[in-house]
Amino acid sequence: MIPEGRLNPDGTVDVPSFDAKWLRYLRSMRLAFYVGLALGDVLGLVAVFLIAAAFVVDVTTHQAFLPEWALRPGVAFVPMFVAIAIQRKPYSSRFLADPERASRDTMSALFTAGLLVGLLALRFDAQFLRSAGVVAVGTLLGAGWLAGWHGLAERIMGWLFKGQPTAVLAIVDDLALDLPYDFPTIFAGIAGLRPDRNDPAALDSLAAAIFGVERVIVACSPERRPLWIDVFKGANVQGELVLPEVDSIGMLRTGRAGPNTTAVVTLGALDTTNRIVKRSFDLAVALGALACVWPILLVTAIAVKLDSPGPVFFRQPRVGRGNRLFNVYKFRSMRTDMCDVAGNTSTGRVDPRVTRVGAFIRKTSIDELPQIFNVIHGTMSIVGPRPHAVASKAAGQMFWELDERYWHRHAIKPGITGLAQVSGWRGTTETADDLTGRVAMDTAYMLDWTVWRDVEILFRTVTVPFHKNAY
Repeated sequence: MIPEGRLNPDGTVDVPSFDAKWLRYLRSMRLAFYVGLALGDVLGLVAVFLIAAAFVVDVTTHQAFLPEWALRPGVAFVPMFVAIAIQRKPYSSRFLADPERASRDTMSALFTAGLLVGLLALRFDAQFLRSAGVVAVGTLLGAGWLAGWHGLAERIMGWLFKGQPTAVLAIVDDLALDLPYDFPTIFAGIAGLRPDRNDPAALDSLAAAIFGVERVIVACSPERRPLWIDVFKGANVQGELVLPEVDSIGMLRTGRAGPNTTAVVTLGALDTTNRIVKRSFDLAVALGALACVWPILLVTAIAVKLDSPGPVFFRQPRVGRGNRLFNVYKFRSMRTDMCDVAGNTSTGRVDPRVTRVGAFIRKTSIDELPQIFNVIHGTMSIVGPRPHAVASKAAGQMFWELDERYWHRHAIKPGITGLAQVSGWRGTTETADDLTGRVAMDTAYMLDWTVWRDVEILFRTVTVPFHKNAY
């Protein structure tokens, strides 16, 4: 089965061949890349620890030379880093397959080595405080070096291998496969290839076709998969089968439950380490903000109370992390007898339910400030998808009826501010686009979260209270 566009004008189909010299070159370049990546890490860390030692010596003793105590941390740190990093295999095909993950593993090895060397200095080094300074400065400089060097290495990788660091071949058996035109592909029927374990000649033809290839992808029907698996097991290649049914469930990887193989379809938006980092960031910002804005909270509470009868705060059930409901806190901005707890009706530009003080605090987003207490309590985050009332609608339909991705945004805690808000998606949801735009931004935020992105969004939020859609 030949997809449209893969036939030559004369009706023939090219059968790819792999030049032995090119295969040797590819393997040599990969090995050189791994060695270069490792040398860059090690030499860079040696340099930054020398810089850290010189800095600490200059600050503490003003000596013109480096004493022994200043060099000891680096001497202990570098081999310890190498030993830890090698266990995580960043200098291998793992970097080629997933450079971001390999770089995270290297960074984790850096901080682990820094912690261990610091503990050793505490136990054995009489110059502990100065040595700890060298370790701290060296680790921070090392983190900067590794981030920059690995980013450059990723670009070098793209230039060297043009996106294909391994020799890969696709074999189309009896299942259509949509691939780029220049992807090396053999059509089994045209090439006369058969995965027949009872025919040594057929197996020899297959072996000749995939000789030197490191990754073979086969598109075949389910009933022919066992035949190709047998070929893979004896071919010394990374054999892969195209599984169209996997695309329909979005499988990420496989797992085990006793003797059973399971399909992993979700992993959660943030791992344990990132959740700890994000929670620490939330608490630091929330407590700091509370210390700064408590006069505003007090004045606003008095103004709300004097403007109209009723409670100062408005509590409303909203959908939070894991699709669980929680009460969000806001300053009351509407008349008590007209409050819409369920959120059936979005607030309009001219809304008779909104009080005079309510109009101002909504325009300036002061009404959202009590959500600092939600953050401290742990039901919300500083940055994240904005929580919605359970009965919220767009274009007359429930949110989840308009966009099937809506529930996905609840994989993390909702936020006081978010990427959607600073990108202009704020205010009432009058049209379907008003919702889908928010969901797209929230999904992008979750897929590419970093604490630095939270910092960026927080700074951008300063301009949002006076957005044209804030009412």
